[in-house]
Amino acid sequence: MGLFSFIKNAGAKIFKKKEAPVAAPEAAAPVMTDEQYEIAALESEVNNLGIGINNMNLIMGKSVSVHGQCETNADREKIILALGNVEGICAVEDYIDVTNPEPESKFYTVQKGDSLSLIAKSQYGDPMKYPVIFEANKPMLSHPDKIYPGQNLRIPSLVA
Repeated sequence: MGLFSFIKNAGAKIFKKKEAPVAAPEAAAPVMTDEQYEIAALESEVNNLGIGINNMNLIMGKSVSVHGQCETNADREKIILALGNVEGICAVEDYIDVTNPEPESKFYTVQKGDSLSLIAKSQYGDPMKYPVIFEANKPMLSHPDKIYPGQNLRIPSLVA
């Protein structure tokens, strides 16, 4: 449980610019508020990644609060990163319960010029350990070369 900070202007652009509402007929469905729209977009982002969470509840405020239950810390951390690596989100408050906890990973913010092998060298002392970082960040990463400055990544501990 805790508060995780992110760079507000970096990340996936899932919040589309909304156009000015047009006068709707009286029988039309109610229009979503900005907050409802953002919550639905964030829920969709997590669901599309297929990360396991039960009873997910998101609350928007100065940060996004996420509640629910996960099997592992890895799933919990992936959900935090999936939410935080969205443009416009500057913090994620974690209230996720984990049923089978394991050691937590470190988070690393990608810098300009970084690659997974450079990050692996700085974190593990071996650039050839980059697949560990890549695998730990699936499904958010689709390819080892597709990282960007400001993105946060999971850096799991190496099992001896």
